[in-house]
Amino acid sequence: MSKLDELIAELCPDGVEYKPLSEIATITRGGNLQKKDFTESGVPCIHYGQIYTKYGLFTDKTFTFVSEATALRQKKAVNGDIVMAVTSENIEDVCKCVIWLGEEDVAVSGHTAIIHHNQDAKYLAYYFQSSMFFVQKAKLHPFADS
Repeated sequence: MSKLDELIAELCPDGVEYKPLSEIATITRGGNLQKKDFTESGVPCIHYGQIYTKYGLFTDKTFTFVSEATALRQKKAVNGDIVMAVTSENIEDVCKCVIWLGEEDVAVSGHTAIIHHNQDAKYLAYYFQSSMFFVQKAKLHPFADS
């Protein structure tokens, strides 16, 4: 029995309740932020390509910024939101995510989803990296047959 199975048996003897993501979260597409919009300082921003090249599971700092004027036109994630890359050249990077833990809102580029939820963000992020989730996304991904 795995450690997870042991914890479920101990803490949830009646089983675990599964809910559709739509019952616990809202999903919004990111804005239209592009690399050419980056500035040396200003409002923090996350570009979708950075999610699979620069970030780990969570962050409270960004590698890039945009001007106040650009930020006003962008979609933003708030503390605890999950920012997920929704496009990639390979199935492993599709749906890779980072939890935003910064105090100020962060501008988010296109090709992302902002998942605003009422759950433990780290649990959701770990789920999105699980083999259970991988099986589900593989069913829908165009690379699944290659």
